[in-house]
Amino acid sequence: MTMSDLEIRGISKSYNGVQALQNVDFSANCGEVHALLGENGAGKSTFIKILSGAIQADSGTISLFGRQMRIKTPNDAINSGISTVYQELSLIPDLNVTANIFTNNNIFVNKNPKTCFGTLGKRELRDCTYDLFEKYKVNGIDPNALIRDISLANRQTIEILKILARDPKVIILDEATSALSENNVQWLLDIAKLLAKQGKIVIFISHRMSEIRNACDRITVFRNGRNVGEMQMAETNTDELVSLMLGRRITGYFPEKKSVESTEVVLEITNMSMGQKLQDINLKLYSGEVMGIGGLAGQGQAEILLALYGIYKTEGEVKLHGKKINIKSPHDCICHGIALVPEDRATQGLIMPFSIGYNISLILLRRLAKWGCILSRKRESDIVSEFMDKLKVKADNAETLAMNLSGGNQQKVVLAKLLAIKPKVMLLYDITRGIDVGTKKEIFGLIRELATKETAILFYSTDVEELVNVCDRVIVMHDGKIGAELDNGDLTKENILLASIGEGIDDKASILES
Repeated sequence: MTMSDLEIRGISKSYNGVQALQNVDFSANCGEVHALLGENGAGKSTFIKILSGAIQADSGTISLFGRQMRIKTPNDAINSGISTVYQELSLIPDLNVTANIFTNNNIFVNKNPKTCFGTLGKRELRDCTYDLFEKYKVNGIDPNALIRDISLANRQTIEILKILARDPKVIILDEATSALSENNVQWLLDIAKLLAKQGKIVIFISHRMSEIRNACDRITVFRNGRNVGEMQMAETNTDELVSLMLGRRITGYFPEKKSVESTEVVLEITNMSMGQKLQDINLKLYSGEVMGIGGLAGQGQAEILLALYGIYKTEGEVKLHGKKINIKSPHDCICHGIALVPEDRATQGLIMPFSIGYNISLILLRRLAKWGCILSRKRESDIVSEFMDKLKVKADNAETLAMNLSGGNQQKVVLAKLLAIKPKVMLLYDITRGIDVGTKKEIFGLIRELATKETAILFYSTDVEELVNVCDRVIVMHDGKIGAELDNGDLTKENILLASIGEGIDDKASILES
């Protein structure tokens, strides 16, 4: 029997009697992008941590190029040529881009000319950063910029470059696209395919099926800590993969849309402007409507949501149910019934070291207080239980810390605390980022349910398929302006992409011909 380049046999791992992995086999070869799929809790993270040296397996073997490896620490994995880009960033906010790429990157430093003190100077490191940018076609990032001053998408790009600088033999991309904008996602998919062509082993983890179809050659599916199937990408389809992940047949992944007949304008924006970031934005959001916001990164999508939530000050006028409102802060928005699911749930949406109950009830303190000063613990418990049940939050109880939940359940807690204030308008910022397919289906259904209850929803997503299948209308941003408004038959993936690059639907033929 011919061995694969990466051969993993009989890996098992349990935590306090709970079996996270059960006798798992896995193999991958040089020259392929190999997808690892499964719901949150399927065992993917445990498997990757074992391969990366973060934890040790209870049993099993790992062999690379026919040689059995002893991986006890992350350094063992790195020295063996295995590097991982995790979903959660490991960058240091107060250091600049160059320092973050090369801090503790001894493999890279050892391959390059050094000063007499055995280190690389600042100028040499900066030049190496520019070389990396050129090699991997990265533009628009200043090597001297502090990490805290660049966007989340650019931080994720730096996290990826930090790993690529080591020139590893095995590259694990663990939800590495989750924080990237659509154009940067395509950049990473191209990088993954390029690395495979160079003879690397690329293990790719994503909950976005479009990325799996675009980039991957072979697929392995985990469910309940077991390997439940391996197949070639060309020999399967999305329905089969989702069913295999969930262990049951699934229908209606995207909920059925219902025509919006309401003429009641819930939210109206007139001439919203903010320098070059936003220019004369005009839109009306109707009761029961899901309006999508699309476009390439940095075209003003985030600014619209953050301006509506009182983070940015803008010119223009905002009306809620026909009445002009003055938004100066997020507190103003909450009082008006406008709620935001933010970009980064871990730093902006939750207090991670605190419990689910604390996170949900924090926004409701005035409502929960008797006589304005005494907190009613019973009312708090009732509301927390109500919304944990409604959102199907998977946790032992309300005292479970937010930091101990899966990404999907963390997002459910963010939604739970916002739904508890009974919002009139929901602003959703890439709400399904890093969430498994089962939880995505639940959230899509919840969005449509909210819409039927006359909540108006503004839905920004970097996933074009979500915009097409979840939204009633989509505005596409380009250069800080609304470049197109699409609905009904015009609401297609192709038309969104055309509008994203500044081309209208009428230009479709010329684009295709060229």
